[in-house]
Amino acid sequence: MTTERLFSLRNRWFALSVGSTVGIAAVAVLIGFVWLPSVQTDAQFAGIWNAICSAAGVPQKWLISTPLTSRVKTSDVVLTPSTLGNVDALSIGRGATLSLRCTMCHGPQGLSQANSPNLAGQYALVIYKQLRDFQSGARTNAVMTPMVATLNDEDMRDLAAYYAGLPRPAGYHPASQPVPDIVAVGSPMRNIAPCASCHSAADRKLGSPWLEGEPAVYIRAQLQAFASGDRHNDTSEQMRNVARQMTAGEIEAAAQYYASQRP
Repeated sequence: MTTERLFSLRNRWFALSVGSTVGIAAVAVLIGFVWLPSVQTDAQFAGIWNAICSAAGVPQKWLISTPLTSRVKTSDVVLTPSTLGNVDALSIGRGATLSLRCTMCHGPQGLSQANSPNLAGQYALVIYKQLRDFQSGARTNAVMTPMVATLNDEDMRDLAAYYAGLPRPAGYHPASQPVPDIVAVGSPMRNIAPCASCHSAADRKLGSPWLEGEPAVYIRAQLQAFASGDRHNDTSEQMRNVARQMTAGEIEAAAQYYASQRP
């Protein structure tokens, strides 16, 4: 029987085990604390020391906080129920005149025949916010961006007032067309709120658009844009967080449901 001590570096099996463990730990530390963080492009991972601190959850500099500037421009419009104030007939009249430049895409009565959004009866706050976002660059579009470039704040308020006063397309959902789950109940397990919680005719969130009767092509395109991040003027990312969790089938179901029109 051998008299060699078990826990001794002279025991080649013990030495091999310790050496292997130390080697694996060293490789894991290098991968987890140096290599993986260093390949990230975010500012907090710039440099080996920053990468190690970020991976370990340790501040790079104690008691100093440097805010990071978002690379994505979001909406800076603050909406309240009194944002647009009282609307008078003069404002609506000016809006009607200004709307003549919008008829090619949005129709003479605010109802599009070109798969552009219907503006008739849309909430005034929604129209005003989107016009502001197009002008600031928070939302971009090859047609809309140059169209709003020369509008002042009063022009946008007048356009919003005019279109909000037009008869909106009513929702039409026959009994043979059940409400999609994504619209009625969402998907709690995937943190998706139902569409109806913000876009319902009975209740809505301030700034959320009226979707009934909007073209399916338009709704589908906007959901896809939110999902990919190409559209990012939802200040709190509420639409991006929802859309990126939706499946292609759910996006299509929501688009077809809201676009349903009376024959």
